[in-house]
Amino acid sequence: MAQARPNVGLRPFLPADTSIVAAIFIASIEELTEDSYSEAQREAWASRAEDEAAFGKRLGTQLTLVATLEGSPVGFASLKGAEQLDMLFVHPHAAQRGVGTALCDALERLAAARGAKRISVDASDSAQGFFAARGYTAQQRNSVSIGDEWLANTTMTKTLADPASDPSRLSS
Repeated sequence: MAQARPNVGLRPFLPADTSIVAAIFIASIEELTEDSYSEAQREAWASRAEDEAAFGKRLGTQLTLVATLEGSPVGFASLKGAEQLDMLFVHPHAAQRGVGTALCDALERLAAARGAKRISVDASDSAQGFFAARGYTAQQRNSVSIGDEWLANTTMTKTLADPASDPSRLSS
């Protein structure tokens, strides 16, 4: 008998969430990207959350949602402006439980409601399959320098449905 997935709750990011979302960010990078990046690359990437105040400030200046399972934060995602999904990270223990999908769906609806016709994301090598399955297409390969390490990602885009032509996208 298949186990039912628990309902994913979504709420706005609060400054008090900074420590937990930083820990989710680090755990996600360390445990979910092993096949795509070296240990040194993962450490460099995760170091972006070492300055929690700056990390929290970045999330606080964007439209950031926190995903919860049974009331506990397990993921987060942020929308930069109206058209860029800037971050989407899920704790490894909550992976494959609908958390990433719930966050992505919500930010896509919010981007469309803000008038965006398309949304883009710079997807890590590990996340490309997730975004491709959601209708995002690869546009260009990028190299990003963090400290002394180079990391690759791929800019992917998706055309959004017009919320006026699909009212269910705003109410679901």
